[in-house]
Amino acid sequence: MQLIGMLDSPYVRRVAIALQLLDLRFEHQSLSVFSTFAQFAQINPVVKAPTLVCDDGGVLMDSTLILQYAHALSPTRRLVPTALADLQNALHIEGLALAACEKAVQIIYERKLRPAEKLHEPWVVRVAGQLRAACDGLEHALAQHPLAATSAGISQAGVSTAVAWHFIQQMVPDMVPTERYAGLVAYAALAEALPEFRAAPHGDSVYRHGG
Repeated sequence: MQLIGMLDSPYVRRVAIALQLLDLRFEHQSLSVFSTFAQFAQINPVVKAPTLVCDDGGVLMDSTLILQYAHALSPTRRLVPTALADLQNALHIEGLALAACEKAVQIIYERKLRPAEKLHEPWVVRVAGQLRAACDGLEHALAQHPLAATSAGISQAGVSTAVAWHFIQQMVPDMVPTERYAGLVAYAALAEALPEFRAAPHGDSVYRHGG
């Protein structure tokens, strides 16, 4: 399999980490949806990151759908609980983490892609409030239902939470003050120390098996 997309995307990164935890080998191409648009389009004309090229050549996109496929492939492990109450809680946390990523990305695009004279500050304020609400929810969820932060025990909800927090602090730290989120800070630090996270660091590097 080939994972296409840059690890500065939280969506690409959460897939790269999960594939390792699921014991699925893959190659990684660090292609940008901006600077290498044409090259990316040759693989997936929609140019959506992450893209997964399956062993038979089939192309999948959207991190959640790719992870659903990866779980079906994994011979050894699931990162999502099966008991209904546990599943509901995991999906609640996963939804908050993905919402946090989405709102952070919206702020980044607003700041970096939109001309300064076109910047609509009320929209930025609204999205920033949604971002902090998602982080508030994650902080509360971690306090109520602590997540494992070991290679053997971490869940997909845990992966997404840690990746989301790290992304926010790398890209829009001014929007989410760390002193308000001691639980998220501590949890992300533990997760980022795991070998699966270190092998796929945020940025423009390339994941390498066993890295």
